[in-house]
Amino acid sequence: MWEVLDVLKRIHAGAGIRTVARQTGRGRNTVKRYVRTAEEVGWVARIHEPDEDLAQDVVSALQPGPKDGGQTITESVLAPHHCQIELWLKPDDYHQKGLQLTKAHQLLAREGVKVSYSALYRYAVKHLGFAEKTLTMRMEGEPPGKVAEIDFGRLGLVMDPDTGKRRTVYALIVTLVYSRHQYVHACYSQKLADVIAGLDDAWEFFGGVPARVIVDNMKTAVVKADKYEPVFNRTFGLYSDHHSFTIDAAESESPKHKPHVERSVQYVRENFFKGEKFLNLADVQRRARKWCLETAGMRIHGTTQRRPFVEFEAFEKETLNPANEKRFDTPQWAELKVHPDSHVQFKKALYSVPYAYRGKTATVQGDSQLVRIYIKGQLVKTHPRKRNGERSTDYNDYPKEKAAYAMRDSDYIIKKARERGEQIGIFAEQLLSGDFPWANLRQSHKLMRLYDKYGYQLLESACCRALSFDAINVRQVENIIINALENKKREAGEPQRQSDNVTQLPLRFLRDNSSFKHSN
Repeated sequence: MWEVLDVLKRIHAGAGIRTVARQTGRGRNTVKRYVRTAEEVGWVARIHEPDEDLAQDVVSALQPGPKDGGQTITESVLAPHHCQIELWLKPDDYHQKGLQLTKAHQLLAREGVKVSYSALYRYAVKHLGFAEKTLTMRMEGEPPGKVAEIDFGRLGLVMDPDTGKRRTVYALIVTLVYSRHQYVHACYSQKLADVIAGLDDAWEFFGGVPARVIVDNMKTAVVKADKYEPVFNRTFGLYSDHHSFTIDAAESESPKHKPHVERSVQYVRENFFKGEKFLNLADVQRRARKWCLETAGMRIHGTTQRRPFVEFEAFEKETLNPANEKRFDTPQWAELKVHPDSHVQFKKALYSVPYAYRGKTATVQGDSQLVRIYIKGQLVKTHPRKRNGERSTDYNDYPKEKAAYAMRDSDYIIKKARERGEQIGIFAEQLLSGDFPWANLRQSHKLMRLYDKYGYQLLESACCRALSFDAINVRQVENIIINALENKKREAGEPQRQSDNVTQLPLRFLRDNSSFKHSN
């Protein structure tokens, strides 16, 4: 029995068949037979530490001679309680699962049944079909610096000084697969900006970026979860290009695809957050960084049996790719329609688009510095980012005949007036002179329309006459033109309008002449 127990303990510690055979002096086939027999009675090498009961069961199974079908010592102790154990482990009408085997072990102890948990586990596997085995394969370990896994989890409530209320704090956990070294980023939400900010902090903390990042199927990173062809968020794709790493999405609802970070959420919550008092979110982040270095980083990891931070410093840190020195400026996207005034409204600010794209649907990308406008995938306009309520207008986006009015450009109007006539140009120049030329901008446009309506001769003459009387008013210029046209009609013998026949009325005073005589 002691020989069997020694072999099983070495296997449980992680030694291989050849190594155990060499260390114990047993043949490899003998070692394999011990392990195979132990597994047949319910032992799982990587989970359960072997004990004397297990060794006794293996010895009993390996003894030569006919088997009488009798029970082992452990089985004889547990057999009278078989029905009760089965009832505990069986799901009932209120619960989808029965009791945990650890709970059943506690209840048996209360009834005076003294067996080890491993013995109970083997009994349940052999006689109750407990924890039926599935074929699993241990994958080859990842080389240093190649893979990181990320996951989100809820920590608890922390006071927010800005609102005076307690808010839920989440943890973005980034774990390097080779060394198991990790970084915890505390935030109030799981939005894309928080994910990117947390990853940027993680790369700064590690001093580099792994070649591949495995993400959970969080909506901020994965638009469509698919085992073979997942669709990633456009912004997160740009972020991966920014730091030159490959995105790999874990299979939906399959923790085995990111096992190294899956249990980290519970570990961070229980070991770091629970039972502590934090001042605010900044205090959580400050202490989380210290905890990653001094507590989580210096513990003996259960799988690797090494300290994650020591392993990271020795083997993985130098293999990471250098991070982009410039932090990623997270863009925002929107599908917007170009307004009739050749503008789009993005985040409560207006940006002009070339006149030809009025009514089209534009894809707008904006970050903290620039706003880019795309039509059918083609970049048509770039603007500096404006604050809410502001506007960025390129007047070249307007038609030429509209641009001057939109720009309130008095020099442009004067230039156009001079092209139409000397006196017209002088009149326009005086009209738009002064400290506030745009106050008469509407009159200047009306002056241009008078040219289109009456022609050069009449408008040039009218402007000359108006200038001689210092009558700088477009309405008076129009009256001069109208009067000139009426005079031409009279000279041509056309009947005058009734309004032109003016009759002088007799003058009279309100009082008679005697009222103005004065006597001493």
